Amino acid sequence: MPPLLELINVTKHFKVTSGLLGLQSGLVRAVDGVSLHVNKGETLGLVGESGCGKSTLAKCIMGLEPVTSGEVLFDNKALSTWDEKSLRSKIQMIFQDPYSSLNPRQKINSIIREGLDIHNIGTKGERQEKVNGLLQLVGLMPEHGLRYPHEFSGGQRQRVAVARTLALDPKLIVCDEPVSALDVSVQAQVLGLLKDLQTQFGLTYIFISHDLSVVSHISDNVAVMYLGRIMEIGPSKTLFDSPKHPYTQALLSAVLLPDPTNQPERITLSGDLPSPMNPPTGCPFHPRCPHAFDKCKNGRPELINGESDTKVACWLHNA
Repeated sequence: MPPLLELINVTKHFKVTSGLLGLQSGLVRAVDGVSLHVNKGETLGLVGESGCGKSTLAKCIMGLEPVTSGEVLFDNKALSTWDEKSLRSKIQMIFQDPYSSLNPRQKINSIIREGLDIHNIGTKGERQEKVNGLLQLVGLMPEHGLRYPHEFSGGQRQRVAVARTLALDPKLIVCDEPVSALDVSVQAQVLGLLKDLQTQFGLTYIFISHDLSVVSHISDNVAVMYLGRIMEIGPSKTLFDSPKHPYTQALLSAVLLPDPTNQPERITLSGDLPSPMNPPTGCPFHPRCPHAFDKCKNGRPELINGESDTKVACWLHNA
């Protein structure tokens, strides 16, 4: 069975202009050759530092940003050939901030029903009945639909956002930092809700987050992104138990464990994330890598198959 989503060498570059004439002065390589796939019913966690291209990649998957090169296949069909209205009903997004993503001038009923209205699904009564069912599905009550977003807590607002996402019965949901703005206790509730909904409806998630403990909890597979490229990808348990790429090892060394006497040795990276306008030659991570050698500076490693279904782009493993 083909994967629900497949990315083939996807790049997304943004032109940088300057001067009165708006002449091109540079190029931001936000996404620089990403290939991956996600099977139906799975969750792919996407992690990396701020500015590594995670959100831009999500927009390419959503069809909100046209790719510069490469191809995005959704349901075994090129994304560029999908009718936009049909695509919107199949791929939805949960945003980071549950307040700014909801229209403060609309009542909750209108917010959740908006997609149904646009796609002209059912009668007015049937739409409202579905909205009531969605509210109950995410742990709210039908009477909550008569309120405005500012009358809810952050966790309740995110539940409303989840209900809105489910209104059109999507196959794929892109979760862009969906719990980072919530309290820890509320995070657990929303994550539990997402997992229950996935089991109930066979949903497929792409879960973007900085919190590696959250990613390990919810993801089947994890992709580690750096400067627009995938450095390592593999099953969640394998990647967290035995990371291969030095960048993955550095990220995981920063995760605090519940046992204060059993903390990993912290790997401190030197320097800052390079500019995507002027990426390093060879491996993009080599200026900060404690294991870099000459080959890392000159040749760019590709993702190759490693142990236990993992893939890693590192000359230490594919020299």
